[in-house]
Amino acid sequence: MSEAGRYPGGSKSRVTKAGERVRESVATGDDFLVIEEWRAAHRGVLNTFQAILRNRTRGTKVSVAQRHKRRLTIFGKLERLPKMQLARMDDVAGCRLIFRSVRSLRAFRRQFHKARFNHRLRNEPSKYDYIAHPKSTGYRGIHDVYEYDVNSEAGKDLAGLYIEIQYRTLVQHAWATTVEVIGFITESQPKFQQGDKRYEQGMAYASELLARAHEGMTGPFPDLSDRTVLEEFLKLDKELRLIQTLRGLNSAKGGVTDKRNTILIFSKAGDLEVRNFRDATDAIRTLFELEKAMPDRDIVLVRADTSEEVRLAFRNYFTDAREFIKLIESACAKLSGKAGRRALLAR
Repeated sequence: MSEAGRYPGGSKSRVTKAGERVRESVATGDDFLVIEEWRAAHRGVLNTFQAILRNRTRGTKVSVAQRHKRRLTIFGKLERLPKMQLARMDDVAGCRLIFRSVRSLRAFRRQFHKARFNHRLRNEPSKYDYIAHPKSTGYRGIHDVYEYDVNSEAGKDLAGLYIEIQYRTLVQHAWATTVEVIGFITESQPKFQQGDKRYEQGMAYASELLARAHEGMTGPFPDLSDRTVLEEFLKLDKELRLIQTLRGLNSAKGGVTDKRNTILIFSKAGDLEVRNFRDATDAIRTLFELEKAMPDRDIVLVRADTSEEVRLAFRNYFTDAREFIKLIESACAKLSGKAGRRALLAR
């Protein structure tokens, strides 16, 4: 952790410089130490915000979880975005809220924006509203970025660090985690628009199906007819055997413990290893050690109040696409029925 009165990693410019060296593949041991100190400092920001969010969602059906962005994901983002400055990367720490409906999501977010604290919302409310304006990939959800700011001696070193809050419905979350599952089990990364474009296109049409059938909204193809959306998805699904492949996955069985810090280790072979820690500091230390020892593994540190919440919020790590399959099948049935009725009416 950082020394009193010192920005984690030394300074924002030092953190950014370390990030640039990673991007250029010339990073030194000191650079990696700077980045690890900076990453670890986000734990305090996460703890503050997850406590605020849990207090505000108590007694509701909203699921709350938190996660540190994975080291490989941070480095990958630096490579994908040449102008990205590491110290300004705003999603290293993240809290995710999962709602039962778009209506409850928007109501909670409006109230949260009125919260009385010094942490500053850095974006305009409409900037990252991917429900009103879905991404071309089909991603739907809303993000907010806050800048941490406290007056206490214990927390002043963290001032200026960022945290991202993700708001999703269960339907949107089922789609988003399945996109990540596809990244695990294929050579393509539709989330990052890499690899076989058919996966990206298929999931974009899937997003449109889910939005129309389950949330009364549109996705990335608002001008297409129900029939066209359905036909395009089914054509790509037949080519890729997407639903068949997802249905064949075995949901990983991991011993996730309630109210603990959990490290999830995902191998290229599809195996999941779960490690639980009572102490957050031990978990952070182990995370960094594992990342060094297993550079080819996908490793993430997460925390939620119950094991069920961990499995829900990070469903992709348990290779679990069952909810997505169920939602897609019912969406196809619903839209095919509507399309059929419209065809009969048009005769």
